[in-house]
Order: sequence, then structure tokens, then C-alpha cells
Amino acid sequence: MILNGDAEGAVTIMLAGDVMLGRGIDQILPTPSPPQLFEPSVGSALGYVALAERASGPIPRRVPFDYVWGDALAELAQCAPAVRIVNLETAVTRSDRPEPKAINYRMHPSNLPCVAAASIDCCVLANNHVLDWSMEGLVETLAVLSAAGIGHAGAGLDAEAAAAPAALDLPGGKRLLVYAAASDSSGVSPSWAAAPGRPGVNFLDERDEQAIGPLARRIARDRRDGDIVLFSIHWGPNWGYDVGPGARRFAHRLIEEAGVDVVHGHSSHHPKAIELHRGRPILYGCGDLINDYEGIGGEAEFRPDLSLIYLLGIGSDGRCASIEMLPFRIVRFQLSRASPEEAGWLKERLGREYRAFGLGLEVAVRTDAAGGNFLTLRARPE
Repeated sequence: MILNGDAEGAVTIMLAGDVMLGRGIDQILPTPSPPQLFEPSVGSALGYVALAERASGPIPRRVPFDYVWGDALAELAQCAPAVRIVNLETAVTRSDRPEPKAINYRMHPSNLPCVAAASIDCCVLANNHVLDWSMEGLVETLAVLSAAGIGHAGAGLDAEAAAAPAALDLPGGKRLLVYAAASDSSGVSPSWAAAPGRPGVNFLDERDEQAIGPLARRIARDRRDGDIVLFSIHWGPNWGYDVGPGARRFAHRLIEEAGVDVVHGHSSHHPKAIELHRGRPILYGCGDLINDYEGIGGEAEFRPDLSLIYLLGIGSDGRCASIEMLPFRIVRFQLSRASPEEAGWLKERLGREYRAFGLGLEVAVRTDAAGGNFLTLRARPE
């Protein structure tokens, strides 16, 4: 399925939204953190495990590191994307100093192989949870990821490091430059912004008309011939499909003025619309891929139990050649293949949003190496 890029020279990029490996999920991994929480109604991370078990049945403990990825691993092995990028919405730390913000996510550093189990190449850290366990927790997160050889973008030991891209090698000697930033529209405090000599996140206000200029100059300085540029942004509320005119205008300016080829948006707990602008994809909200919300009531109209992995084919000209999505359901903290009914629900609900931007959705079937069938969603021009 060719959208408008060079399909023959395309590379496949895997993207996902929020990957939350803390709290209840951390408790079932081999080395759980102390379970104490500081939430108004839940005092132990084990409470989230109990909620999920009440909804779906027993969950094993001390699970293998690849457990949470479930059925996704076989499909990704067959698709063989050139790079894999997620928004890691969890501090990886032993810190016992929670930020006074009620919801605090952390995973024990000894559980980091859970990230490596899915061969993740880059973790976006510009989000509203990476400093949940203080500056100390962020510094440890950066160190642990670096020691494991996992790229990261959007946070750093100072402002320069937080704004720097992760440079990921692509076939043919090319690179994918991954820039990342967080906005206060997703609940990120400006006090978390990195500064000269101070760790933090790369903070950006998409409502600031002057914000594009420094980013455009940075990209022009870093970019080599043949590079693909991805800008990952944590923005907007957790729930709702609306894409405001301000967000759309900012995304367009990223492409038009800063030379961005892929806009990777996240923060919403469910998938939102995709737009193609000048042949470049804008993912306004990728939704959660992995979380511990199973069994929590409310927001059922958005089906937060359903998640997507995005596979973008980006041509040698930087334009999008294909968009495919792999649908899953989170069951017992594990990604399971979506049923035909679940894929159909996503097609119908997201199709409504996609049509507003000139794209349609179709359900297709992919057969994996073991002979099993995976349902996929494919975007196509209307």
C-alpha cells in the first residue's frame, strides 16, 4: 500500500506510545521495587495487580522479562523494523524520593531487561513521569539506559543533552534522528525543564509561536544528507479524540519550517488520529501500549484495554510510503492478539477520526512464521 513515498527505498520504523512498566507491572517482574505508593486511594502497587487479577484471572509472579510483550514479539520479529521507539513513561530507579504529585511510576533497574526483551532501540523520556522519583531518579534512569546501550531522547543531565537527538543507524548508512520534547499540556511542570547544569526534560510549549525557531536551527545543524528526522512530543490530555487547531498548526510547522519527517505524538491513553501533511505522517496520539490499568473502571468508551504498535514505511525522500498498525489487547499485563471484533471496533472508531484528515482504515490479515494470523489495520487515502 503506497501512500506517497518511495516504497522501494522505504525503511520500516516501529513506534508506540506510552510504555508504563512501573507500579503493578514492576511487581510481577523478577526484582520488584518496594510496593509503597503515595496515591490518595491506593497505598501499594500490589493493589493494581489485585485489580487486574480480579478482572482477568491470576497473573504469575517473577515473570520472564519478555512476558509483558506477549504476542507482539513474534509479529515484530517477522516485520523486522529497522528501529523500534517507545515513550518510556516510567523512571528506572531505586530512588525512594517521590515527587509530591500523587501518581509515581518506577521500575527497579534490575528489571530493565524487560525493555531490551523487545529490542527497543530508543526510549523517549520527555514525559510527565520520568521525574516521578526526583532528579535523582532521572539521573539514574539516564545512567541505566546508557549502560544497557539503549538510546534515549528528551531528557538529559543539562539542557543541551535534553535537546540532543538520539541518532539511530538505518540501512544504507543513513540515520534516524530522534528529537523529543514534553509540553505542559500533558501535565509536565515547567519546573522539570532541563537547564544549564541542571538535569531535566526538554520542555516545549507548542503554543509558543517562537518555539519552532531554535528547533529548526538545531535540526539544520545536526542533519546529514539522507537522514530522517523524527520529533516525538508528549502533549495533550489523557482522554478524548479532539485535535485542536493549535496542535495541528504546530505539527504542520514542524514539517514545513523545521524539516521534520515524522511527528510522534503521545500522552492520550488511547489512539488518536493520523494525518499526512506534505507526505509526512503526524501521529497525534499513539495511545498506551503497556500499562497496569486493567480492572480500573471508567473511560470504557475509549477501550483503553486496546493498544496499537505502528509500523511506518518511510521512503528515501522522507515521505511516508505505508502505515500499518498492529492491534493488541492488554490481558493480565500482557499484549495479546486482538480479536476480529476488537480490530473491527478500532477500525470503526478510529476510522471516524482518520476521515477528518483524509485517511481511511482497513482491516487486513497477516500470517506469521508459525502459521498464526495477526490482524492489522492499514491506513489508506480516502
